[in-house]
Amino acid sequence: MKVLVTGAGGQVGREFVEWSIDRGDDVVALDHAALDVTDPASVQSVVAAAHPDVILHSAAWTAVDDCESDHRKAMAVNGDATALVHDAARQAGAHLVYISTDYVFDGTKSQPYVETDTPNPMSMYGRSKYAGEQAIGTADDVTIVRISWVCGRYGHNMVKTLLRLAASDAAPTFVDDQVGHPTIVGDLVPLLHRLARERRAGLYHVTNQGAVSWYEFAGEVFAAAGADPARVTPIATTDLDPPRPAPRPANSVLDNEALRTAGIPLLPDHRESLVRLVQALTD
Repeated sequence: MKVLVTGAGGQVGREFVEWSIDRGDDVVALDHAALDVTDPASVQSVVAAAHPDVILHSAAWTAVDDCESDHRKAMAVNGDATALVHDAARQAGAHLVYISTDYVFDGTKSQPYVETDTPNPMSMYGRSKYAGEQAIGTADDVTIVRISWVCGRYGHNMVKTLLRLAASDAAPTFVDDQVGHPTIVGDLVPLLHRLARERRAGLYHVTNQGAVSWYEFAGEVFAAAGADPARVTPIATTDLDPPRPAPRPANSVLDNEALRTAGIPLLPDHRESLVRLVQALTD
């Protein structure tokens, strides 16, 4: 298939581009320098010229705390731009796969979140990403994929931060009252490709399995890197000094109910894939 990827320089976009090329797809890879997704004329002309079968819209402003100080930019990049990309995709006859986030939920639910739960974002980042979901709705030419705690070989992510800490003499503190499902990009991308290839419309939570706190996850990364996980100390979110500008959901665990209903195998436990990711980043 012919695939156009926005945000092709990011964590998800870059690995998706590599995977697609390896599968023989005709790929148009557009990073921020190649396409400003907030520019209606550019979006329309680029998509029309490419005439793709599928668009993976992974471009986003993911600096969660920075979004709190620039609401207009957050909404333009994460919300309004998604409507522009969808409109261009529709005119080109392309199926749109939009990457969303666990931040659309407020984190107060005591059980994992399923796709039918009502979003209630607490942060500007979450509100802007949910605006993107609302802009494209439940059209039959759209797949919405919510992911969480994303870690891969490219870009900035928590695994890379932890590996730097593990290689130093640091004894870091991590919160033990925020829980989620890590999403390892190397596992995510093949499933994203399948959803795109099969044009499976709908809303899907796609994460690795195994709920874990940030404190526990930090210990796992340390152990995978051969460092002593006991160097990591737990702390409560309320004790962070200074506190983060953007509120984080205490419960970010996304249940992959829609995948199970569709008979699509779930991603493996994150612990299995984390070891491989750490090896790839440290070799």
